[in-house]
Amino acid sequence: MKTEHRAIAERASRREFLRGMAALGALAAGCGGGETQPEGESPAAPVRRIDVHQHFVSPDYHAFLTTMSEAGPVPGLGAWNGFTPARSIENMDAAGIETAMLSLTAPGVHFGDDAQARGVARELNEYAAQRMVGDYAGRFGLFAVLPIPDVDGSLAEIEYAFDTLGADGVGLFTSYGDTWLGDEALDPIFDELNRRGAVVYTHPIEAACCLNPIAGVAPQTLEYPTDTTRAIMRLITSDTATRCPDIRFIFSHAGGTLVSIAGRFLQAQVRAENIDAAPEPDSRLHHVRRFFYDTAGSANPVQLQSLRLLVPESQIVFGTDFPFVGTVPTVEGVDASGFDAAQLQAIYRGNALRMLPRLA
Repeated sequence: MKTEHRAIAERASRREFLRGMAALGALAAGCGGGETQPEGESPAAPVRRIDVHQHFVSPDYHAFLTTMSEAGPVPGLGAWNGFTPARSIENMDAAGIETAMLSLTAPGVHFGDDAQARGVARELNEYAAQRMVGDYAGRFGLFAVLPIPDVDGSLAEIEYAFDTLGADGVGLFTSYGDTWLGDEALDPIFDELNRRGAVVYTHPIEAACCLNPIAGVAPQTLEYPTDTTRAIMRLITSDTATRCPDIRFIFSHAGGTLVSIAGRFLQAQVRAENIDAAPEPDSRLHHVRRFFYDTAGSANPVQLQSLRLLVPESQIVFGTDFPFVGTVPTVEGVDASGFDAAQLQAIYRGNALRMLPRLA
């Protein structure tokens, strides 16, 4: 990897390198673009992308959020106006996305009342499983909602979501109040998810510790990626990641600020003389490299090529963050980020299938 980057630096200027990556991405893109094939050649097969990062609401939950907004702003509420499964599929088709994995985003379901949170989570999971995954065969999968920090309610919902609804995994926030993933209070939940070998998709939120610390900077810009990194570090330093080797974690937005603090968190493991060596079992780098990271909000060569230096391409999966981010612009960004055709095929589909084989 280091030799390859030195060779690139010797051959071209930074601007020429990025231009070349964009051209390579356009050539390797598996669908869209409307380009004709040379005479006598068969058209390339579409990529059939799997999007691990799409959000949803049910009509009842949308009404619930609308009522909440009367007391104060609800983040992202406007994005849900007019939401339907058909609208999601229209945007998926435009971007060559075959299947989208559904998860909930902020503000979640728990607002201080365990019984209410259990009811809202159950309604959302049943809606997604029946009206989206069930009604549109092959187009959606479900990362089930849990009423965390209610541990007993979450364990009951795990059982129902997997054993009755057939969920593909669970979707968690990076933190809940002053509790981050990896906190010992959540150990029973992670132990059960590990027993099931579950996929655990994570999505950042504005942590309770750090509400609006910089005026004029949206939490999605700074606090979301920062909280993703907090959760990764907490899972590793608490030994939850070591105790739960069978959980397959997905982190949003290319791991947040993980690459930026790699030297501080991983220290000598990411020095030039060590970066290519196999990490020690259960070391920090071992876990960083076994986690998966999606492309949502990160579909550019700066973030994805930096991530690629830290983790192998096998751990990068495609995500869009629809409806908050467009599906087509995300594909265009990934295509232009410097991956060859085989790497793009893995990012768009193959890597996700290792976690979600039923989608094959």
